[in-house]
Amino acid sequence: MAGSLVRRLVHVSHSTISVALVERLTADQDGAGGYVAAPVFGRPPAAAAAMLFVVAAGRDDLIARCGPALDAISQRVFRVGETPSAANLVKLSGNFMIMAAVEAMAEAMTLAEKGGVEPALLLEVLTGTLFNAPVYKTYGEMLVEQRFTPAGFAAPLGLKDMNLVDTVAGRLRTPMPLLGVVRDHLRAAIAQEGEDVDWSAVGAAVRRNAGL
Repeated sequence: MAGSLVRRLVHVSHSTISVALVERLTADQDGAGGYVAAPVFGRPPAAAAAMLFVVAAGRDDLIARCGPALDAISQRVFRVGETPSAANLVKLSGNFMIMAAVEAMAEAMTLAEKGGVEPALLLEVLTGTLFNAPVYKTYGEMLVEQRFTPAGFAAPLGLKDMNLVDTVAGRLRTPMPLLGVVRDHLRAAIAQEGEDVDWSAVGAAVRRNAGL
């Protein structure tokens, strides 16, 4: 009976972990119920409102079994294939893009501030024209207000994710020069602001480097 139950169980992981670890977990589930990778996008308020975005990968029959549970926590489930590690590769790519957007905004706001333009005004122009997207609005406001605590996603976790991106980039021989800048500013933010700041505190590191 116990063996039969194990063969029916499905391991679903929402964690942001390395591609190599997902591959190992998938192999470990061979002969058991199966493995589904389902990392999510969304900050704590989205999670509380069951409005996350789920990126799911695994066998079609397994994802179908998990469908009601995934739907219950999300506003949309994206299917990215039958290879579970693909979901984590998408998640890591997305987290890198979030940090790249924050880095770009922090640099632009610092430049504008040093030139006499208020960061809040710059943000209004940007989000009212070509950059009208949640990532720019949410993190732009945090940068303008320098509101890095309490952390919605702590900077050490962001650094962990960028290190995972670097690992898979090395494995796939993919140059990512901007990744190096983001990682250095995350390290600086943690060293200067402490372990408990949000990963958007890269903005503090950028400002400090500019003498602000």
